[in-house]
Amino acid sequence: MLHAPDGVLDRPVAGAAAEVDALPENVREDLDRALEGGAGAGELLHRAFAHLGAPACHLLTSSGRTVARTGGAARLPAPRAADELRGGRGTTMRVESESTAFDTWYLHLPEGARVPPRVLEEISGLLGRYRRRRDRHRASREPAAGRLVAAVGALRPDPERLRGALESCGLASGSAYTVVTAVLEHGEDGIAALGEALAHLPEAVFAVARGAGDEVTAVVGHTLEAAAGVGERLREVWPLIQDCRPQSAWHAGVSGPVGTPAALNGALTQSRYALAAARSAAPGSTPVVVQGELSGVALLLAGVPSEARAIYRDTVLGPLLDAGPKSGPMLLETLRAFLSHDWSWARTAEALHIHVNTVHYRVRRIELLTGRDLSRLDNRLDLRTALLC
Repeated sequence: MLHAPDGVLDRPVAGAAAEVDALPENVREDLDRALEGGAGAGELLHRAFAHLGAPACHLLTSSGRTVARTGGAARLPAPRAADELRGGRGTTMRVESESTAFDTWYLHLPEGARVPPRVLEEISGLLGRYRRRRDRHRASREPAAGRLVAAVGALRPDPERLRGALESCGLASGSAYTVVTAVLEHGEDGIAALGEALAHLPEAVFAVARGAGDEVTAVVGHTLEAAAGVGERLREVWPLIQDCRPQSAWHAGVSGPVGTPAALNGALTQSRYALAAARSAAPGSTPVVVQGELSGVALLLAGVPSEARAIYRDTVLGPLLDAGPKSGPMLLETLRAFLSHDWSWARTAEALHIHVNTVHYRVRRIELLTGRDLSRLDNRLDLRTALLC
């Protein structure tokens, strides 16, 4: 339960006063009928608060995504909503359901004092019933998502099987598709994490299921115009997903857009390459890598197992790494600068703020220790590849 200054309810209020503050019987009956009739979260929220003058109320997820809001509630961008949830502003109540840290629902009222505690508790209970029905419906569709991911990843994809699986997931009419492959380190809720992240994408339709190994894979259907925004939007919401469970690391790889079901297998390969690059990137790098951002040797290395990269790195750069706690890092820094500045002695010296003669001396040491003549292109490529590893 989140703390809020106006108070957060976590249990029924006892005594006769609680009954006075409860929902009026006619409102309760109206809400029950609406729920049974298939009303959505927005309609339920509107009906629940109408008799109180429709105070501002948001139904939010843990990551700040707005599920629904009353008519008088201002639109809350996800980062601000997440900040309000965690900052204890207004009144916030958790909606009880079988949820995870990533997709729990919260009722949030900026002016919570306008709503009696017992009323808020009853409305939360009603939305909990709605959420459980919704989750049961979603669970019934999970096998279809699993079949789609399996069809996309088949060694020899079957076009008919792919089309049927896309149709079962409501994705058959998509004009373009993107595949996202993600891994939630130290957590079992990868499907919930990726699903919540993708739910932030406007108008995207997607299916998420377990992929190979520890991967979670999603097929996202969207318009051609929205294709370029999938990776960008995921990168924007990643901090919000991360904050839901700070001790877990989440990485994702995003394919380029494809226009036909037959191209989905290739898109899956792209997303896995991008994921490998995200997982092997230096600390502090973006955890979401888009396939189009990879090129040249970096793209090739993304698909090489980490153990193989480590062996190659240690074989080629081992003599520099073993040169000592001061000399080793200094020589590696010089090598990176020298290769990054196209083997220019002057520009390397300028970048490192040292004399050009010092650059000559250090490069000579690098050549002696590694046994590679840096005037040769193949040797420079060897060292560059080892640095990328």
